[in-house]
Parts: sequence; C-alpha cells; structure tokens
Amino acid sequence: MIVNADATQIYRDLPILSAAPTAEERSRADHRLFGAQDGALPCSAADWAQMARAEIADIYACGQTPILVGGTGLYLRTLIDGIAPVPSIDPEVRRKVRETPVEENRAKLEALDPDSAARLKPADSARIARALEVRLSTGRTLAEWQVEKSGGIGDQVDLKALILLPPRDWLYARCDERFARMVDEGAVAEVEALLARGLDHDLPVMRAIGVGELSGYLRGETSLDEAIAAAQQATRNYAKRQYTWFAHQPPAEWPRFTDPLDVDRIGAALALLGARP
Repeated sequence: MIVNADATQIYRDLPILSAAPTAEERSRADHRLFGAQDGALPCSAADWAQMARAEIADIYACGQTPILVGGTGLYLRTLIDGIAPVPSIDPEVRRKVRETPVEENRAKLEALDPDSAARLKPADSARIARALEVRLSTGRTLAEWQVEKSGGIGDQVDLKALILLPPRDWLYARCDERFARMVDEGAVAEVEALLARGLDHDLPVMRAIGVGELSGYLRGETSLDEAIAAAQQATRNYAKRQYTWFAHQPPAEWPRFTDPLDVDRIGAALALLGARP
C-alpha cells in the first residue's frame, strides 16, 4: 500500500501539477494521502506525520506493508525522528520578524542565538526568521526545543529505505518532459480553477511549482512558452535541492540507487525488501 510523503501531492487542487497517481496507477495498489487536503488548509509536517501514523497503523492492521513515497525530506524526518514541541509563535512576533530584512534578522539572531546564526547561510531568510521568531516568542532557542523531539516512529518499525539518485542529465530531461506533458494534460485550466478560489497567495498550494509561472501567463504577463520554460527551470532547481538532500541527509546505511529505475525494477527492489503493495 502506497502512502504519499510529498508536500504538494497532499492537496487535491493540483492533481496534474503535483503528478498525482493516475487511475491506472491507483488500480495497481492502494494509495493513501494523495489529494487528502483542501488547498485552503495548509498541511504542516506535523499535520502530515499525524495522518501518516494513522494510515500506517491501519495498513499494518490489514496485514500489509506501507510504502512511503515522496520527496519531502522534512515530512519523512518528522515521521521517523519526531518533531520538537515548539509552542505556537506569537502572531505579533511573527509579523515583525517576517517584515524585517534578513540582514537585520540575522544580526538579532547572532546576539540571541549565535549557534543558529553561525550554522545558517546569510541569505537563508526563511530559516533565519524561524530561528529568530522561536527565540523571541518562547525564550528558548530552536536547538533547545529540538532535543525534546517526540512522536517519531523510527524505533517502532522495521524501516527499509530506497533512495533514488539517477544521473542528473537524465533526471533534468525527465523534469522538462514531465512539465510539458502536464501542460498538454490541462495544467493551465487547473491553475485557472485554483486562482478562481481567491486563496491567500502565501498558502503552500499557491506556491507549488507551476502555479506562479502559469498564473503569469493567465494574467497576460508572459507567453505560454515562457511560462513553461520558467516552470521547467524551477522544477530542475527543486530537483537539484532534493537530490542533494537525499544524497547527504539520510543515514549513510540507506542504499542509494544511481541507475534509472523503471516501475517494474522499483517493484522488484521493493519485493526484495519484503514489501507487499
């Protein structure tokens, strides 16, 4: 049984742009947590991990093996290792931090949490803001909270991992081909329907790759070819970040596969691990 671990495929608004499983693919195995969330409701890593734990327990109860598939490393890390119990951030603190230039936030972080400031890249505005707002709102550093991680299932399951790291040229060509196919399959109409909902532009579903680029085309700001090229570049950039994360962040003993694997070969590899879809 397949369990989604992708932060975009969780939303039902983008079946095309998220490359959600097709009807034929779903007929080959039970799929869980694909299109499970409305785009108006942001799904955090903690939210997903809670849903995934329930699905995994249900799959085990059915005597089957859950197969987690997806490229959102934070989702997987939260499920396996747990998450720090950081309290909700004071809205006013968050507003002020998010409205402040990254240089000023970094200077404040160096004074209040020098270890985090030294670890983060100067241009990493999102992580700098997160570390600073946690320190200002809770009085403790993010690292202090993270030592109290809880809720992980890594020590409760027999985990077997497959990390796919195919040749980059092959991967990037597939990214380009896939986005062109998405447009042929109706991605423009999908984005048009999403925009018609009038959702907050800061929602994760609105920041999905392809939404911004095709929105520009729909507003008459770019040609369709320009929008496709921009989205293909964004996809390749994201694939590069994912590739780097999965190459270095998971445990060294997790096997890495560097040759392209088609569906049948992946199925054979899973069978060797004792997985039953």
